[in-house]
Amino acid sequence: MPRVLHERPILAALIGAVAISFSGILFRVAHVSPTTGAVFRCLYAVPALWVLATLENRRFGPRPVRQRAVAWLAGAFFAVDLIAWHQGIEEVGAGLATVLGNLQVVLVGLLAWVFLRERPSGRAIAAIPVALVGVVLISGAFEHGAYGRNPGLGVAFGILTALSYSGFLLVLREGNRDLRRPAGPLFDATLVAGLLCIPVGLVWGNLDWVPDWKAQGYLALLALSSQVLGWLLISITLPRLPAALTSVLLTFQPVLSVLLAGAILGEAPSAIQLVGVATILSGLLIVSAGRQMRRPAPEPGYVATAAEVAD
Repeated sequence: MPRVLHERPILAALIGAVAISFSGILFRVAHVSPTTGAVFRCLYAVPALWVLATLENRRFGPRPVRQRAVAWLAGAFFAVDLIAWHQGIEEVGAGLATVLGNLQVVLVGLLAWVFLRERPSGRAIAAIPVALVGVVLISGAFEHGAYGRNPGLGVAFGILTALSYSGFLLVLREGNRDLRRPAGPLFDATLVAGLLCIPVGLVWGNLDWVPDWKAQGYLALLALSSQVLGWLLISITLPRLPAALTSVLLTFQPVLSVLLAGAILGEAPSAIQLVGVATILSGLLIVSAGRQMRRPAPEPGYVATAAEVAD
C-alpha cells in the first residue's frame, strides 16, 4: 500500500467508503439481473486481485492450502450475499438494500456466539432489538405506499444478505490469520463466488452471458472501484483509526448510499422508512463502537483482513 495511505488512514478510509457507496447504484444503472451482476462483478475483479495476491506470495511465500480452502468456503457465502443483495436492490432500492445489508455488523457477533462460542458484548446484544425495529419500519409494515416494488420482500432479501455476509466474514477470519495478506483471501473468495453464481443464474434462468457494452462498463467499474479498491482500502485502514472515528466511518457508507441513490436514481423512501434507516444506523453505531474500543492499538506494519473490519 502506498506510504501516503499509511500516513493518512482517514482519507484512505473515506475513499474506500465512497467507492463502496456507489456499488448498488452501479448495479442498478447496469440494468442486469441479480446473478448477472454478481458474476461479472466478481470476474472483472479477479485479474486485479490476482496481481495483488501474486505480489503478496512473492513477498511472504505461498499461503497454506487449508487457508485457501477456507477462503473458498467464504466465497460460497459471498455468492449468496451478492445475489441476495442485488435482488434486494430490485425490490426495495439501492439505498435501503445497502442499509439492510449492513445489519451484518450486528449479526456477526450473534453468529460468532452461536457457532464459535465467542460471547458478544453487552453492546452487541443491546444493538439487536434496536436494529430489528429499524428493519420492521423499512419493510412498510406500518404504512401503505412504502418505497420499493416490494419492500417486505426486499427486507427478506436484506436479512439474507446480512446473514450470508456475516458467514462470509466469520469464515474468512477463521481461515486467514496472516494479517499481511488482504488481497490473497479476497482473490480466492471473489473467484469462487463468481464461479458459483453461474450455476445459480442458469437454474434461476436470468443469467445474461453477454450484457451490452454499457452494462459491462458499469459492472467493470463496480468491480474495480468497490470489490478491489474500496474493500482493500477499508480493510487496511479502519483498524488504524480511533474508536469513535471508526464507528462513524462504519455507518458513513450506508448513509452515503441512501443519499446517492436519492440524488442519482431518484429513490425516495417514505418518512417511516427513513426513521427505520436511522434506527438501524443507531444499532450499528452501538455495536461497532463497543468492538473498536476493545481492539488494541495496531503495531507498526499491521494490515487487517476484510473480516476484521466487522469484528
